Amino acid sequence: MPKPILTIKKLTKKYGNNVIFHDIDLVVNEGDTIVVIGPSGTGKSTLLRCVNLLTKPDGGEIWLDDLEITAKGADEDRVRQHIGMVFQNFLLFNHLTALENVKLGLTKVKHLPEAAAHEKALAELTRVGLADRADHYPGQLSGGQQQRVGIARALAMDPRVMLFDEPTSALDPELIGEVLEVMRNLSLEGMTMIVVTHEMGFAREVADRIVFMEKGSIVEEGTPDDLFYRPKYERTREFLWKITELYGKKEAKE
Repeated sequence: MPKPILTIKKLTKKYGNNVIFHDIDLVVNEGDTIVVIGPSGTGKSTLLRCVNLLTKPDGGEIWLDDLEITAKGADEDRVRQHIGMVFQNFLLFNHLTALENVKLGLTKVKHLPEAAAHEKALAELTRVGLADRADHYPGQLSGGQQQRVGIARALAMDPRVMLFDEPTSALDPELIGEVLEVMRNLSLEGMTMIVVTHEMGFAREVADRIVFMEKGSIVEEGTPDDLFYRPKYERTREFLWKITELYGKKEAKE
C-alpha cells in the first residue's frame, strides 16, 4: 500500500473576507509527483506556501508523516528543512556564487562544517548539471541555470517533499526544458513533489496525479489519462482544452 507522506485536511485560507481556498483535502503518497493546475488566482501558490508554513492557514490541518505541522507550537524552521520549496523568481543572493547560495543553508541551518557543506553543495550542483558553474554569480548565469541553483539549494537540505511554484514561468522558452528535465529526473529518483505549473506536456508525462483547482477548491483529481482524456466535469475539459491551445500557439509562434 502507498504510504502517505503529506496529508492536507479541510485546509482554508482567507484574507479578510476574501476566501483564497476552502476545505482543501489532499493526500500525497511517498514518491508521488502531484501537479496542480488551474486558472490564475485560484489559490495554487498560496496552497504551497501554506504547506511550507510560509503562510499560516486559517483552518484545517497539514500532516507530515505522523506530525501535524500546523499544530500550535510546531517548529516552523525544522519543518521547512523537510519541505523544500522552489520559487518562480529564483530568490538567489546575487553577492554569493552558485556554490555559496547552495551552501548557505547547510552551514547556517544544518550547522555542517565548512568542508562537509562544500562537498554536499557541490554534489547537489552536480546533480542539476551545474558543477562547472559553481563559482559563477547569479548575474553570470542564465535564468534556467539560476533556477537549477534554486533547486540544488532546496535539495541540499535533504527534504522529504519538494514544492515547485511555477518554476518555469519566469524563463525564456528555450530555457524551460533544462529545468523540466531536472524535475523529470527527480521524479524518476522517487522524490515526492507537488508542482504548480502551466506546462501541460510535463503534467501529462510526469505526474502521477493531476489536481485541477478553481475558485478556491479542488474541482477534480485523477491520473493524467483521467483528466486529459476522461474528465468527469465539463469545466475540467474546458480548461485543459483552452490552456493546451493557448500554450500550443505560444510555442509555435516562438
